[in-house]
Amino acid sequence: MPEQPIGTNDIALLLATLPPHITAAIQASEHNDDDLLEIVLDLGRQPEARYRNQELLLSEREVTQEEIDGVIGRIGEFGEDNRAGIPRTLHRISGIRNRKGMVIGLTCRVGRAVFGTMTIIRDLVETGNSILLLGKPGTGKTTLLRETARVLADDLRKRVVIVDTSNEIAGDGDIPHPGIGRARRMQVPRPAEQHSVMIEAVENHMPEVIVIDEIGTELEAMAARTIAERGVQLVGTAHGNTLDNLMVNPTLSDLVGGIQAVTLGDDEARRRGTQKTVLERKAPPTFDVLVEIQSWDRVTVYGDVAAAVDAILRGEAPPAEERSRDADGQVQAVAVRREVIDAPALGRRNGGQRERMGSGRGGRNELMMGTAGPRLRERPTAPAETNDNPGPNPISATTQRIFPFGVSRNRLESAIERLRVPAVIVRDMKDATLVMTLKNYYRQSAQRLRQAEEQGVPVYVLRNNTITQMERQLAMVFNLRDLEFENGMSGIRRGDDSSIVEEAMLEVESAITQVMNGEELAVELSPRSSYIRKLQHQMADRYNLRSESRGEETNRRVKIFR
Repeated sequence: MPEQPIGTNDIALLLATLPPHITAAIQASEHNDDDLLEIVLDLGRQPEARYRNQELLLSEREVTQEEIDGVIGRIGEFGEDNRAGIPRTLHRISGIRNRKGMVIGLTCRVGRAVFGTMTIIRDLVETGNSILLLGKPGTGKTTLLRETARVLADDLRKRVVIVDTSNEIAGDGDIPHPGIGRARRMQVPRPAEQHSVMIEAVENHMPEVIVIDEIGTELEAMAARTIAERGVQLVGTAHGNTLDNLMVNPTLSDLVGGIQAVTLGDDEARRRGTQKTVLERKAPPTFDVLVEIQSWDRVTVYGDVAAAVDAILRGEAPPAEERSRDADGQVQAVAVRREVIDAPALGRRNGGQRERMGSGRGGRNELMMGTAGPRLRERPTAPAETNDNPGPNPISATTQRIFPFGVSRNRLESAIERLRVPAVIVRDMKDATLVMTLKNYYRQSAQRLRQAEEQGVPVYVLRNNTITQMERQLAMVFNLRDLEFENGMSGIRRGDDSSIVEEAMLEVESAITQVMNGEELAVELSPRSSYIRKLQHQMADRYNLRSESRGEETNRRVKIFR
């Protein structure tokens, strides 16, 4: 039998901080305490209780400054975010100040630890993927986040660290609320320091999971990307109601990969059937899964954020799943294609041009800035033939599901993004249509590789773990012989030995890692030819880093920095 949500709210401790006549009015009310959301006390106005479906005036008397000061004296201190709490509870008291800094209004929000709420997304949490929660205020984002932290720590026995900016997840005071289970909590002294505490949590406490509430600044978004790239599972919330909102938010769009305007060459624009300026995703998303919370019992899940963002940029309805929980606690899931309601707004942050929805090639609607073409290459694909590929079966023209065995997932995803081939990375070999591995793993005849070959799954072998090698292999798998990738390869044949190029790309990847992890503020690379420097600049741009060439021509080199 599925578990039903069970709540604990310590409501008596909150009521004890209020003026006696207000407390008595709430206790005498016929409304259920479980439906109480917040109590509002504003100077010179009648006190008000807000329930889920209605509001209730608690007294004919207006609230006085003495009553507001009395409540403040019975709670914890206000922080820079004008929030305070009651020790070892989840209640939050937020202040409204006048121009002199005096508190003249209070919002006393009821905090609840509701056990069983995360059953609606439990399967997503158990995969180990990073999950971002979005939703309007009052839809239960923080409650779901708290219960997720408890389940990860208690049921799945993972090392969980909560970065608690306003003590809203684990309550006020130094001892966290039991609602977070065995999870550990790091308090943030000032809201502006949340990003540094996030990095400190990873570096000092060896977490397997980090839980963050309200990612709201560019620094916090960058810190989240750094954490995800270190292999730590992230579960967090962000300011925004839907995926569409997040994509047009210039501060937080990096959480879903970021959006950029790209100018195509004449041949590529003609091949796509589009104009030259298109919108594309900059980088792999920080979060693998995005959950839009409509209510306590209804959510929309985007199981592949990268695919959803790409679909929206093409003007298509992104693949999603609607989930709901009935009165018996049973979770129902239905695959849907949501309409793109905010797609036209995407272009406004890229030069202010007016966009329109038009018909692209084959009658498909495409989001246009000028005109935008499809992210994935639509072309018949011939079977790949390489010297390194021992797999017996040819590759079909449909989307390929690649299982990387010993290969960097982030680099492979970047290679797929650069070539825009119809491929996705899977986490289980049984779901793969091809396997990509390194030469040393294949020589050792790893058991899983042998099993793949026995099941007829092609195994493709890379010489080393570089993006250059991955791009070459993907180009051969998808028979991309007429793309600018081939032009790049011809540039190598004209002047630069391929081993030198690979060495240079390994060097720039290492530099990018050092800068993004905060190990170095800037890194200068070895002197290279103009063609290789161009590749290094492109690599830095993919990761939203800055780069410049320095020195005279014989000693000219690239510098990477934020």
